[in-house]
Amino acid sequence: QVQLVESGGGLVQPGGSLRLSCVASGDIFRINAMAWYRQAPGNQRELVAKITTAGNTPYADSVKGRFTISRHNANNTVFLQMNSLKPEDTAVYYCSAVIKRLSTNAWSDYWGQGTQVTVSS
Repeated sequence: QVQLVESGGGLVQPGGSLRLSCVASGDIFRINAMAWYRQAPGNQRELVAKITTAGNTPYADSVKGRFTISRHNANNTVFLQMNSLKPEDTAVYYCSAVIKRLSTNAWSDYWGQGTQVTVSS
C-alpha cells in the first residue's frame, strides 16, 4: 500500500503564511510528479502547483508569486509554502503523487486525505 499524509493546515489571518507538508510512504519504488490541489465548498478540485522530477513547477495563476512548491526526494516529501494568504485561498488542500509501486511495478496516482486551510480575520 501507499499512503500520502498532509500536515500544516490551519486558521490564519489574511496576509499570513502557512507551510503544508506531505509525506509519501509504503510500497514505493519511485515517485514522479508531485502536486498540490485544493477544493473550496461548491467548487471543483483545482491544481494549485505541481513539481516534476526535472524541477518544473507550473502554478495556478491565482497563486503565482505567493506560493512556492518544493520537494525533498530522499524523504518522499513535498511542501507548499503559502505567503500573503487571502480569504479566497480557503479550501481543503490535497497532496497528489504519481508513484511506481515495488510490488506491482505499475504507475498510479495517489492522493492524501486533505488538510483544511482557512484564511479569515
